[in-house]
Amino acid sequence: MFASVRSAAILGMEVCPILVEADVSDGLPSFTMVGFPSAQVKEAQDRVRTALKNNGISLPPKRITVNFAPADIRKEGAGFDMPVAAAVMAAAGVLNPSLLQQVMMAGEISLNGEIHPVKGILPMVIHAREEKCRFCMIPYENLKEGRLIRDIKVIGVKNLKEMIQYLKHPEEFSDDLKERTGTEPVCGADFLDISGQISVRRAVEIAVSGFHNILLIGPPGAGKTMIARRIPTIMPDLTFEEQLELTRICSIAGLLSKENPLVTERPFRSPHHTCSPQALAGGGKNPRPGEITLAHRGVLFLDEMPEFSRRSLEILRQPLEDKVIRIARTTGTYEFPANFMLCAAMNPCPCGFYPDLDRCRCTPGEVSHYLGKISQPLLERIDLCAEAAPVAFDQISSSRTGESSQAIKKRVEKAREIQKIRFSQENIGFNGEMTKKHVDKYCEMSKGARKLMEQAFKKLKFSARSYHRILKVARTIADMDGSEKIESHHAGEAISYRAFDKKYWN
Repeated sequence: MFASVRSAAILGMEVCPILVEADVSDGLPSFTMVGFPSAQVKEAQDRVRTALKNNGISLPPKRITVNFAPADIRKEGAGFDMPVAAAVMAAAGVLNPSLLQQVMMAGEISLNGEIHPVKGILPMVIHAREEKCRFCMIPYENLKEGRLIRDIKVIGVKNLKEMIQYLKHPEEFSDDLKERTGTEPVCGADFLDISGQISVRRAVEIAVSGFHNILLIGPPGAGKTMIARRIPTIMPDLTFEEQLELTRICSIAGLLSKENPLVTERPFRSPHHTCSPQALAGGGKNPRPGEITLAHRGVLFLDEMPEFSRRSLEILRQPLEDKVIRIARTTGTYEFPANFMLCAAMNPCPCGFYPDLDRCRCTPGEVSHYLGKISQPLLERIDLCAEAAPVAFDQISSSRTGESSQAIKKRVEKAREIQKIRFSQENIGFNGEMTKKHVDKYCEMSKGARKLMEQAFKKLKFSARSYHRILKVARTIADMDGSEKIESHHAGEAISYRAFDKKYWN
């Protein structure tokens, strides 16, 4: 007898539908799996056979063949255990094959018949909805994740007996999960904790308002990391579409919380400087999201930027421009979203005190070699460079507190709303995403601003890319002031954030 059931494989960020077919026919007793299964998938035959035996279900001593179609895609992971078990039982006559029509299944089965959670359930459920399946059957521990998609029936099962019961009578399923109410924001980090560093806080506010990349440079202990970790607290809240997008990424990466699977806060990824290029970009035989993709819609923070390997840093160049990262393999090219805000922090020299010659003990060669670890093409993709000066004793000991994250966030949201209206007919959302066409259209300058930009371009020898990035920052500063045109003081402030890198890298 023949039977089949739907499942899916995750290839990069895409869902590939897989049809799990089973046939039980006369012949020498055997269990064969075909259709390009990996070693992990081939092990399913022993898990399924043992689990069925331990639950009182005996397979007939016949030839059992399981096929995964299409056969040109490599099948990996333990998520095919459930569809294999269901298809084999239907082919053996334990279940009616019609019960599996238009049903999507995924899950891992243990030897005693318990069903364990797997990664990538959310994109599978979304695909099942698109394919108009009757319902999805998934592990019970993945049920909260699967129920984020409301317009398809999702059934969570704990063991084989429940799987058989709900396949026969899906209308009987009712879960005791509480409705999702969302997670409360975690109170902790706040810009109130920052003493001094008014210029750096201003630069960070501009960067967040326009979704610009920023570099913080200064001596050790000046508060660069402390400020960077508070950037998510002033970023606008995620929309529900963005929450689902981030939840999908985390589902594929296996990083979702069991209690609250919906991602409601913007990501802040801070990889260590020993992070390999593959961990940063993503990879593997079947590519998985890396740190760049996990920072999508949020912040990628590189602390001690020059300590990262040159290969790791140069990987950032393409996603910073294209907002996606492409990984090529012999099986195809995979695209991962990478629309993140880069925030980097570094010392100006190995000891950290250059150009304070009274404290710096580095030779000019050491300073030059240290700064040379960051290439000029990468520097030009960073819109703002802010200098964190040493904090004075009066600022540390003062009882006065800085501005709260909530107050800064309101101003950021106001500037973002202006950009949202401006780019309503465009395929972008922020000033930091503007192309040359958008810069020419929306970055109108006054006569004073144009003259100032011309002088700066000639004197500081900016490249065309740097010039356009300065205009993007100036447009954001003008939006924060509610100005239609870019005035000279807006352009002057934007230029000052590019002059700091000239100070060190000249």
